[in-house]
Amino acid sequence: MEYKEISLPAAKSIALVAHDNKKKDLLGWCQKHRADLQKHTLYATGTTGTLIEKEAGLAINKLISGPMGGDQQVGALITEGKVDMLIFFWDPFEPMPHDPDVKALLRIAAVWNIPVACNQSSADFIVASPLFNLESSHSVPDYAAYMAKRAQTT
Repeated sequence: MEYKEISLPAAKSIALVAHDNKKKDLLGWCQKHRADLQKHTLYATGTTGTLIEKEAGLAINKLISGPMGGDQQVGALITEGKVDMLIFFWDPFEPMPHDPDVKALLRIAAVWNIPVACNQSSADFIVASPLFNLESSHSVPDYAAYMAKRAQTT
C-alpha cells in the first residue's frame, strides 16, 4: 500500500462513541474538556450524541445508534476523510452483540492512521497534545494510487 501526506486543519472532526457502561465516563470527559471540544466539529452515535448535546451543551452531528449501524457510519466518515480522530470509550468487560462492527471500526481507524482513544487517560493525552488545536499532517492510504496499480495488473 502506498501512502500520502494529508494536512489536518486546526479545527478537527472528532467522533465520540461509547458503550452503554461507558456513556457516563464519556459524558464526564466531554464536560471536563468542553472548552477544547467546542472548537471542533463533533460527531457521535445515537444515544451518546443526544446525551452529550443535552448534558455537556456541545453541538453534535448525531448519527444512528451504534448497534443499528452508527459504528459503520463513523467508519465510513473516517474512510472519506471526514473524521480526523476517534474517542471511543468501549467496555472490555461487556460483550456486545455488535462486536464485529466495533472491531471493524477500530480496524478502519488503524488503516486510516487516525488518533484513537479508548479510555479517559488516552483521551486526556490527545487533548493535551499541542497537535489537538494546531494544523498537522499525517500519512493515509493513497487509494487512487492503489486503484491505478490494481488496474495495471488486471
